[in-house]
Amino acid sequence: MVSNGKGWRIGILGIYHESNTFIDQKTTRKDFEDGHLFFRAAIVEEYQHAFHEIGGMIETLRQNPVQILPLMYAEATPGGIIRTDAARYLIENLKEVLGNVGRLDGLLLAPHGAAVAENEDDFDGYWLSVVRDLFPSIPIVGTLDPHANVSQKMVDKVDAFIAYKTNPHVDQRSVGMEAAQLLLDTLNKRIKPLQKLQSSRVAISIEQQYTAEKPCLDLYALAQSLENEKGILSISILLGFPYADVAEMGSAFIVVTDNDAELAGGALHKLELFFHQNHQKFNGEKISINQALEMIPPLPKPVLLLDMGDNVGGGSPGDSTFLLHALEGIEHCKSFVCIKDPDAVKLLEQHQPGDRIWLDIGGKSDDQHGTPLTSEVKLRAIISGGFMEREPRHGGQVHFDMGRTAIVETPNDTTIMVTTLRTVPFSLQQLLHCNIKPQEYDVIVAKGVQAPIAAYAPVCPSIIRVNTQGVTTADVRQLTYRKRRRPLFPFEALNTTQE
Repeated sequence: MVSNGKGWRIGILGIYHESNTFIDQKTTRKDFEDGHLFFRAAIVEEYQHAFHEIGGMIETLRQNPVQILPLMYAEATPGGIIRTDAARYLIENLKEVLGNVGRLDGLLLAPHGAAVAENEDDFDGYWLSVVRDLFPSIPIVGTLDPHANVSQKMVDKVDAFIAYKTNPHVDQRSVGMEAAQLLLDTLNKRIKPLQKLQSSRVAISIEQQYTAEKPCLDLYALAQSLENEKGILSISILLGFPYADVAEMGSAFIVVTDNDAELAGGALHKLELFFHQNHQKFNGEKISINQALEMIPPLPKPVLLLDMGDNVGGGSPGDSTFLLHALEGIEHCKSFVCIKDPDAVKLLEQHQPGDRIWLDIGGKSDDQHGTPLTSEVKLRAIISGGFMEREPRHGGQVHFDMGRTAIVETPNDTTIMVTTLRTVPFSLQQLLHCNIKPQEYDVIVAKGVQAPIAAYAPVCPSIIRVNTQGVTTADVRQLTYRKRRRPLFPFEALNTTQE
């Protein structure tokens, strides 16, 4: 417990997962244990200085005479749906920490908003219901990742949600501060939050979800202008997570007002109208591998190729080889690619730096992400794979772990980082701590869409989003959905003539 006096007792907790239902491998308890699983004081130790929403919550609460009670935070790298036993483990711990905390006057929560379990499609709605059932009358305020697929059940269990406003997510700490202040204002009777959810008939294509450029830039500008109206406390744009076949999949809006339902409804109508009238702009351009390769030669180097079909931040396996094979076929192009392949790492650990070894790399997780690259490689180094990030980067995390990691070079001047664990490409320290200098490369591949930009844009003057195959393909019409809402653009045409 962190105490600043004898005032309100405010708890902090979160269960955070982005679940891709198109992946066969399930997310396990070990994935949470290998990710970010903290209880009580360890939460403060990890996040108090981090660019994470919990860090922002702690900062604001410490400026007030309250008792901060950090309870539990569980996060696993985005992946397949959460196994039943892992979900049970999380809920049991949730009930235990809440059952032992004593009196609570308010709660700050940090769900992702796109968690799916084997036994609960709306796992966020489920665990939020557990919290609300245990504390039926206290104010609860939560943050959301804008890639949440928000259900009405989630909204009904929380007094107010506030989503990050940037993608890449670099404003998490400030959003955490905003959420904490809203909770304090509620406790002090300055406001009475009322929130409404509007699920849209549009799903923003993943490559169009960059908030610093059109079309999202215009949508966020409208939200900001509406947020300035008296009585509106917060407006959240939920870009949506397209790789979950659930009823809530798609984009949405949440408006929080000071107890004014009519004001909330009016703002939602204006947002939805703008969205529908401009829906075609949110479908995006899909650039193939061949088109991307043709674009590279005249561009300032290094060129960042975003491997959208193997987006680790969207749950993909991280071992796609489509771009690796393509780059190996180009002469005089020095490239860097990261591939998750624990079997290859084990083989390489039997050798010394400088050794040359024939190796099959990548393409082993399933039949959707290419075939292994078979090549003689030169072993450059074996490292432990742990690194830290101190700057504001997507996700707000500080500590990362790739597991045992090997750096190898192919005869065609491709450097391959071979990792044991799937690792999101959210930090440039992933390369720098291995003595890999980005400026020495013509091409750098990052397995993501928007998230890597915060880390790589300072060193990559050119960026191409590549519509590769895989479980996170940008063209979601290639995926089979059974539960999503209908009609939903771009799957079905959107009739806006009567709006």
